[in-house]
Amino acid sequence: MARDIETYLQDQGGKTTLRFLTCGSVDDGKSTLIGRLLYDSKLIFEDQLAALEADSKKLGTQGEDIDFALLVDGLAAEREQGITIDVAYRYFATDKRRFVVADTPGHEQYTRNMATGASTAELAVILIDARKGVLTQTRRHSYIVSLFGIKDVLLAVNKMDLVGYDEATFRAIVESYSQFATELGELNITAIPISALKGDNVTQASVHMAWHQGPTLLEALETVRIDNDLSGQAFRMPVQWVNRPDLDFRGYSGTITSGQIQPGGEVRILPSEHTSVVSRVVTYDGDLASAGPGQAVTLVLADELDVSRGDVICSAHEPAQLSDQFAVHLLWMSERALFPGRQYYLKTGTRSVPCVITDLKHKVNVNTLETQAAKRLELNEVGVGNISLSERIAFDPYRESRQLGSFILIDRQTYATVGVGLFDFSLRRAENVTWQALTVDKNHRAAIKHQKPCVVWLTGLSGSGKSTIANLLESRLHDMNRHTYVLDGDNVRHGLNRDLGFTEADRVENIRRVGETAKLMVDAGLITIVAFISPFRSERRMVRDFMSEGEFFEVFVDTPLEVCEARDTKGLYKRARAGEIRNFTGIDSAYEAPEAAEMVIHTDQESVEEAVERLMIDLTKRGILAAD
Repeated sequence: MARDIETYLQDQGGKTTLRFLTCGSVDDGKSTLIGRLLYDSKLIFEDQLAALEADSKKLGTQGEDIDFALLVDGLAAEREQGITIDVAYRYFATDKRRFVVADTPGHEQYTRNMATGASTAELAVILIDARKGVLTQTRRHSYIVSLFGIKDVLLAVNKMDLVGYDEATFRAIVESYSQFATELGELNITAIPISALKGDNVTQASVHMAWHQGPTLLEALETVRIDNDLSGQAFRMPVQWVNRPDLDFRGYSGTITSGQIQPGGEVRILPSEHTSVVSRVVTYDGDLASAGPGQAVTLVLADELDVSRGDVICSAHEPAQLSDQFAVHLLWMSERALFPGRQYYLKTGTRSVPCVITDLKHKVNVNTLETQAAKRLELNEVGVGNISLSERIAFDPYRESRQLGSFILIDRQTYATVGVGLFDFSLRRAENVTWQALTVDKNHRAAIKHQKPCVVWLTGLSGSGKSTIANLLESRLHDMNRHTYVLDGDNVRHGLNRDLGFTEADRVENIRRVGETAKLMVDAGLITIVAFISPFRSERRMVRDFMSEGEFFEVFVDTPLEVCEARDTKGLYKRARAGEIRNFTGIDSAYEAPEAAEMVIHTDQESVEEAVERLMIDLTKRGILAAD
């Protein structure tokens, strides 16, 4: 028995592994196909088979026959609706190869789930219902497959039994798909007519389609060439953690994503760009003479260097690129739309950094492949744009490396994953555009003004009293010979932001520009008073992050909506109620109140003079109004 187990393990260890996904429109038979593969390959245990037969009678759609889809559709909602919702992974092996298959959803609503499966797959099985031909979802999934760099496609024209195994129907579908696929770049397409339910051309050649001279689906999966050997590429290892169990050992642990490393190998640490030599390659089982892709190791360097989690250890002679400005492809995965100017966290490998989408060039209609002008991305939409990071990171373009060429975007409030992206190329601004350190800096400018520069950010509904408070506050400061400037919402829209409207996307950009302007004014040593509705917390947080600690003073002018409407000197609320003004804050556009403002002012309970007096006292306590 020991010899049998050893022989079995040796046989399995010598096999290659193919990761593939199945995708297509709703009810094209993806789950049924995977179930049939498992069943015909005799990879179902007796208890699983008994449960499948029982479930088929209770929940199946094939009468007394086995419903193979139930092997994969595990969620109760999937079984009730007869559709796939989640990404289901299944593992099986034949005499020639091991397989990891991702059964991905067909419905447009779950496109983000399909993208999850595509991100790690090397081949795609795209199913088409022979009765329906190439559908919108077929095009959508094919585009995402090509976007994620999958080059090998098995076009499985399913349910041939329902069209009488007609060759002409099969040929017409293949021709239609091939014409569409020419717009997707280089795809290696193998077309196979099948019936997943009946088993035709799945694992055995069909007696009903003798006209098909190509491989069965399983034969194609077993023989397709897998071009996933990463050992010949340049060495890359993102640092997961600094391993220092005692004073005598310091190593840097992570999983190698590409290339080979051995003692004596020269490496470069990014983003610091320090170089060193590997002295040891350490694992739990002892030192290695060499290590390659997929291995988790600890590297000990010959030099004492500052290396942290998120750094990337690279080949010294073929290092990754460094940048903080990128052109990217984005697939949006959140119910809340993406807007340029809004900040997120970007996570790639083991590194997370703040970022902002600086420009959305266009979105892609994945049904027609047409590009369309866009100011935002909605759930499941794909766009092309530019992204700016708070610091440089190591990366490789996605076409060269899936590991260092991809990233996710994380919401800064909820920490939920809201998008997935691919690095196309560096905009090469990080190397050429840097902040110039001047002899006269912010501290010098503030010192001669006898004040501490800051931003007093007044936020609240229209009519709450922000501009009135800002005006009186500046007058009081001016009387004290303080150096100030007021940025008022209406005034700024006459010039700097005259090109912006009042959509959510334009409001995000409006605050981003004002925040950048306020930052420059603080650098000039000014006390900058900003009076903007600024309805969104994320944008106010973005401006706070622009500033140094203690420079952002948020004041919530908390006035009830009914009071603001009663003061409506411009008649804006009345027009908004009548539908003449759209996207008006408090009426048909939300206002997100501050959660931890430095000060709250209730203008319905205190006079403007009282409110400003409180502001002056607080600014003095914070050292902003230093003594002459």
